[in-house]
Amino acid sequence: MEIAVNVRFLLPGDKLEGIGRFTLETLRCLVRQHPEHTFHFLFDRAFDERYLLGPNVVPHVLAPPARHPLLWLAWFEGAVARWLHRHRPDVFLSPDGYTTLRTQVPRVTVIHDLAFEHFPQDVGRLVLSYYRYFTPRFVRASRRVVAVSEATRQDLVQTYGVAPEKVSVVYNAADSHFRPQPPAVQQATRERFSAGKPYFLFVGALQPRKNLVNLLQAFDQFKAATGAPTKLLIVGRTAWKAGPIFEVYQQMRHRHDVHLTGRVTDAELVELYAAALATCYVPYFEGFGIPVIEAQACASPVITSNCSSLPEVAGGAARLVDPFSVASIADGLGEVYASESYRAELTERGLRNAERFSWEESARRLWLEIEACVA
Repeated sequence: MEIAVNVRFLLPGDKLEGIGRFTLETLRCLVRQHPEHTFHFLFDRAFDERYLLGPNVVPHVLAPPARHPLLWLAWFEGAVARWLHRHRPDVFLSPDGYTTLRTQVPRVTVIHDLAFEHFPQDVGRLVLSYYRYFTPRFVRASRRVVAVSEATRQDLVQTYGVAPEKVSVVYNAADSHFRPQPPAVQQATRERFSAGKPYFLFVGALQPRKNLVNLLQAFDQFKAATGAPTKLLIVGRTAWKAGPIFEVYQQMRHRHDVHLTGRVTDAELVELYAAALATCYVPYFEGFGIPVIEAQACASPVITSNCSSLPEVAGGAARLVDPFSVASIADGLGEVYASESYRAELTERGLRNAERFSWEESARRLWLEIEACVA
């Protein structure tokens, strides 16, 4: 088969986040597992050579770079549609929730979440207009639709009226390098990042849906109630609509115990998870929530939200809190901080839960959707 793949989220440098990670790891496995097929990688800009994942990968750069709604339109409905018409591959796989309406090539489209339908205030007006117009049409036009959790699958069925049998679940996973670290490495990590003190860890982009406003306020409450020497590390880039996060940060009584690290390397991220007192990841909406299983794979106790996909992903191995309640999050921080035995229990259950997910299995399930698309 000739398989065209939208890989515009394979960004140069260490800039991969959830969708980019799903794209890279599933394709890495697919390319290796199916050397008899040719994968045409469609980039929207100059690419990093490391993303040529095998001899059966053929790269193509299509202009313009698609990082704005008008450019999304030009790329998918223009450049990609023209390429598909010219080359006529057997299938077009799009792992990032977008596809093109202007093709007869069978399409497999991966949908990561419908957060914009439930929290439209969290995205800009033009972006929201694009999402609301095109996403339901992308879903209808695709022969097979993949959701990254059962929660997202149910959301597609209920919100867009998609036939349940059209949508399959393909989970994310934690990469193999996410694993527990020796005590000496953990201590060195604390010395480097938190002045040797225990810390709670958040990992993710700074944007409204990640709920950092409530997490910061909850951390302030936790500090006031316990007087604990614990720090809070915020790891991730500043994304969109982050102004309220920094406003709350400036108003915090204990803001000097909060450290915003920005991006870190993959190796540093593993060490930060492994050395954390607990990972606290409390979005109010999430399609999957990769930090939950990355943390569990590194033997970090996890505090996460009791809504959307997060209980499904956490698998009964996390302290669940109400993300809309500052008091609930603060209680979760306090409970995990206060009990070493509870942390040990969460760690043990989390390690077992993380084993449910693997990129090899995700790629196998994604391949079944590709085959079903062309059958």
